[in-house]
Amino acid sequence: MSHNHEFYIGGQWVKPATARSWDLINPATEEKYADIALGSSADVDKAVAAAQAAFPKWALTSREERLEVLGRIMAVYARRKDEIAETISREMGAPIWLAKAAQAAMGLAHLNETITYLKDFQFERTQGKTRIAYEAIGVIGMITPWNWPINQIFCKVAPALAAGCTMVLKPSEYTPLNALIVAEIMHEAGVPAGVFNLVNGDGPGVGAPLSAHPGVDMMSFTGSTRAGILVAKAAADTVKRVAQELGGKGPNIVLDDADLVKAVGGSVQTMMMNSGQSCNAPSRMFVPEKLHDEAVAIAAGAANKVKVGDPFAEGTTIGPVVNKTQFEKIQGLIQKGIDEGATVAAGGVGRPEGLNRGFFVRPTIFANATNDMTIAREEIFGPVMTIIPYKTEEDAVAMANDTPYGLSGYVQSGNIERARKIARQIRAGDVRINHPGMDARAPFGGFKQSGNGREWGEFGFHEFLEVKAVLGYEAA
Repeated sequence: MSHNHEFYIGGQWVKPATARSWDLINPATEEKYADIALGSSADVDKAVAAAQAAFPKWALTSREERLEVLGRIMAVYARRKDEIAETISREMGAPIWLAKAAQAAMGLAHLNETITYLKDFQFERTQGKTRIAYEAIGVIGMITPWNWPINQIFCKVAPALAAGCTMVLKPSEYTPLNALIVAEIMHEAGVPAGVFNLVNGDGPGVGAPLSAHPGVDMMSFTGSTRAGILVAKAAADTVKRVAQELGGKGPNIVLDDADLVKAVGGSVQTMMMNSGQSCNAPSRMFVPEKLHDEAVAIAAGAANKVKVGDPFAEGTTIGPVVNKTQFEKIQGLIQKGIDEGATVAAGGVGRPEGLNRGFFVRPTIFANATNDMTIAREEIFGPVMTIIPYKTEEDAVAMANDTPYGLSGYVQSGNIERARKIARQIRAGDVRINHPGMDARAPFGGFKQSGNGREWGEFGFHEFLEVKAVLGYEAA
């Protein structure tokens, strides 16, 4: 049992202003394994003050100095990567193979891409007689989620450091331990005091005062659309920049010329990964009416092969969902799908057979669904996929876009030109054709209520920069 009741502020581990404890529950066992302290506005004030004090000097560091610091961070991170993966598996239930191959690996990927881009970035250029300069925004407030915790920390922290910003991080209170390791990494790597600060806490206690704080120049938030709206409202009075990556309800259009086994089977695998707890998951599959029953059979077969179990056990495909609240929400939405008339082709309510404890969800496939059903409208955030038949490609595109969300879309086709045509019509921040591999340089972010701004690679780097014009810079 570990007790973690300190925050990292101004280069030191400090006790909270007011002692409030929060229990951490292992989602696979439902047992407490650790606790942390929850912060308050007083802790936020202290962390922001430290970040403000550190900003002038850090903003003036050279490219070479920042590259050196990022390189040291990367080296320490690489040494502790397995520890980070194990921590994430215990905190939010990702199977250890996924935690190592993707969850923890993404931290290194973002550091690497940031270092690569920083090496050649032109912070100043001349335009006629005017100098155009890119400068750090200032103090960044960061709120990160529990579903891809280290990924979301480093796709913010790495480019913010590279841009010359200082920061205050509030990780999810459900996955705080990997973030505490990040603070230890920053300290060991010699990040100057006050450049990186961490305060644990919940939304009302830390998230709200951080968002509203007049000393914070920008909020970078990843989480639900509901919480994102609260962050934006809290930030509005101080007119700070707000970058948000929010919810999704990913449409996945399967065209009639697709390799159905590959397209549908691959889609189920993508949907179920991370127990469906990915905002960019392909949760709505649109298939031609004539192929609906065949697609359902393939999807059900693939879902039935997904092994749900202990995140640290050999052969586990997916672990539990993160907590009791999420488990109960998912169960309620599965029941809602049944009540509204969708066909359960695989899975359903309740835990998988043989699992009587832990927040485990049955991999579920709904068939014969319509796009107005609750399961097609709301973000379920669990291993649940909904299959919806369509008559024409135009119908499929119209239904794909008939959602308040617009984070990720998917197209499956045997003809790349047809796939490209459909991809251009989907209103989403990214569209994936035939299940491509991950691209850490590609911009990630959404249209509509899936957020604003972009993360990853050069686009994520630019989010932390202001543009200054110095007129008359060149003498006449």
